Amino acid sequence: MKTLSVSLGERSYPVYIGQGLLDDSALLTGHISGKQVFVISNDKVGPLYMDRVLALLKGYTCHSLQLPDGEKYKTLDSFETIISELLSHKTGRNATLVALGGGVIGDITGFAAACYQRGINFIQIPTTLLAQVDSSVGGKTAVNHRLGKNMIGAFHQPVAVIADTDVLDTLEDRQLRAGIAEVIKYGLIRDAAFFDWLVDNMSAILERQPEALTRAIKISCENKAAVVAEDERESGIRAILNLGHTFGHAIETAQEYSGWLHGEAVAMGMILAADLSVRLGWLDAGELARARALIDAAGLPVTLPQGISPGDLLEHMALDKKNRDGALTLILLEEIGHAVIRDGIEHELIVETLSAYS
Repeated sequence: MKTLSVSLGERSYPVYIGQGLLDDSALLTGHISGKQVFVISNDKVGPLYMDRVLALLKGYTCHSLQLPDGEKYKTLDSFETIISELLSHKTGRNATLVALGGGVIGDITGFAAACYQRGINFIQIPTTLLAQVDSSVGGKTAVNHRLGKNMIGAFHQPVAVIADTDVLDTLEDRQLRAGIAEVIKYGLIRDAAFFDWLVDNMSAILERQPEALTRAIKISCENKAAVVAEDERESGIRAILNLGHTFGHAIETAQEYSGWLHGEAVAMGMILAADLSVRLGWLDAGELARARALIDAAGLPVTLPQGISPGDLLEHMALDKKNRDGALTLILLEEIGHAVIRDGIEHELIVETLSAYS
């Protein structure tokens, strides 16, 4: 087992990465205060792992809830369902929520924990690669609105993250590839050596070789933890973690959260960000080619979905949370391993980039 720390003073917490962690009762219960535990999952992950998690919680008053699976259910209605269940079971302030699932479950459970009685503890047990390397770490919690992704949320850190790599054995290939998009992101934004390693080891990751997967998760989490420790609430450098996300969220919103997976949209968004960086004269065209080749090798999209115009995407991008005073803010690249935060980019150049991949 590898143990990392997200260093945030009194809100610091461990990230455990390894095989067989869902069989370690002490690992989970060591981070539970009080006697009430509420495990929240979805109807895809719950049947696989809910009973195993509940079996670790003997001696606690436990309840569970399974929401429908999918990004389209990351809504205020689902949030209200969680809150209603907590209230109906007379859940107290010293209770602990457990998020058992991918990024959607982690985000919505964390948001419920942030809001219920003004904040209670929660633990992340991420079951997708994307959640293990990105969304479970850092304390961003949210639900979507029909006009924009993650527009309703709060910063609320978990008390622990338990990433059992064995659960990735049951992950669909498409979901695995979607998670790899976020892994590639860390190489692009701040870790050129990791990017080079991914080029050499992408086949091993796709084949789910344990050593390669564990290393990819560990290095990704180390990068995420370092950035979050420096800028917890995204007032500055943490924004680089959103490479590709402004474009990607626009794609997801345009598809009404029923098309591409989040990681697929982010992968395409990273290509668009790199292309725009080349058009601005900041990134060498050869670096764009290397980024696109790695994303393609991971089996991720390298062209925009049909039926979405550049104008549609620009309209959704205008609602991005990083924008300031109406100005579009983008995360771009000066080289592989070095992301920058820029605003005031000419819309004509953005349209050129979008049109080139339509």
